[in-house]
Amino acid sequence: MAICDRYTNNQEDAVEILNDGFLKIFKEIHRYKPAYADEVGSFKGWLRKIMVCTAIDRFRKDRKHQLVGELDSSMYHLKVENEGAYGKIEYDEIIKLIQELSPGYRIVLNLFIVEGYSHEDIAEQLGISVGTSKSNLSKARKQLQKILFRQNKILITKNAG
Repeated sequence: MAICDRYTNNQEDAVEILNDGFLKIFKEIHRYKPAYADEVGSFKGWLRKIMVCTAIDRFRKDRKHQLVGELDSSMYHLKVENEGAYGKIEYDEIIKLIQELSPGYRIVLNLFIVEGYSHEDIAEQLGISVGTSKSNLSKARKQLQKILFRQNKILITKNAG
């Protein structure tokens, strides 16, 4: 479920991806063969890969039905002054922040940073150019910094008031 949460911005979509992923797993379990001696680790990796691929498939399906505009035109630019907030973030908070990203930015960030895919692999998986993958990652990082700064500033204001 944690994998699915990273690729969506709401619980219902994450559950749908999880269900679709397990459906694929149950249909294909007869084809599973451990890739290395550690059978448990191999099985976990196989499950993880299926969930990630299911999330990518969902992204592709959703992308066909919606227009994703550039967020730069609607985003405001803030200079990061206080970097202390980064050390105070917990896993659940990070997931919530990632879920605030646009779908295109979110999937590239997850595939590159969390899953360890190269930009070439991401481009191939999503049907985009390598340059678009790199650009979306850069924009996702900047957007996350802005969100973190905004949240940190709100916390400072609440604590001061």
